[in-house]
Amino acid sequence: MKELLSTKQVAQFLDVNEKMIYTLVAEKALPATKVTGKWLFPRHLVEQWIETHTINYPEAIPAFSSCQGLMIIAGSNDPLLDRTISMFNTCYPDHIAVFGNLGSMGGLKALRQNRCHIASSHLLQENEIEYNFEFALKELNRHPVIVNFCKREQGILIQKGNPKKIQGVADFRRPDIRIVNRPLSTGTRLLFDRELRKAKINSAGIDGYDHEVNSHLEVGFEILSGRADAGPGIRPVASILDLEFIPVRWERYDF
Repeated sequence: MKELLSTKQVAQFLDVNEKMIYTLVAEKALPATKVTGKWLFPRHLVEQWIETHTINYPEAIPAFSSCQGLMIIAGSNDPLLDRTISMFNTCYPDHIAVFGNLGSMGGLKALRQNRCHIASSHLLQENEIEYNFEFALKELNRHPVIVNFCKREQGILIQKGNPKKIQGVADFRRPDIRIVNRPLSTGTRLLFDRELRKAKINSAGIDGYDHEVNSHLEVGFEILSGRADAGPGIRPVASILDLEFIPVRWERYDF
């Protein structure tokens, strides 16, 4: 049987006098029973009663309503992840994995809001050594499990043959160079902006800085089509689309 409190005990528990307890019972406000001839108060119901009368209670995030066999990944996109998802769906026909391209920060927010099972990210920390840990702890407000999926090389994608003779980020000062960019919530954009600051380049003076596309492949297609001369991206896209690539740094891409 669950713990029962006497009138005196519940008064002490609530830090009020016993007369207040009788008043609350008379007003049918406090859970109580009198089956033994005297008032008794189930402790667990009293605790629930206190909780229901709590004001300014933080809004609970609804539990993630998942379908059996469905796995949702959200965050940063990567061609290797696309291929892995395709292979998973082929090998496990009773399951399905899907991906939401929200950018690294968007994936962490989706995980916090219980809108996905896994977040993919590649967010470089201030120390320029570690990735993702500080961002995940801050966004999720709890200790997440972080698993490395792959390491990949970030850099600058440029047209085949490098007709503009681009050597690095510093050349984006030139008025004859037009770039294509990634959205602000992506790890690629955050790294690109950091490299611009290091080179002391004002982004407002870069042609195409505000022209954003949603994936690494889209950056490559813009360059391949001639609508842009360069843009931030990963080496595999250069290999897939036969573009030139200027390396910036290796990074860790995590779940």
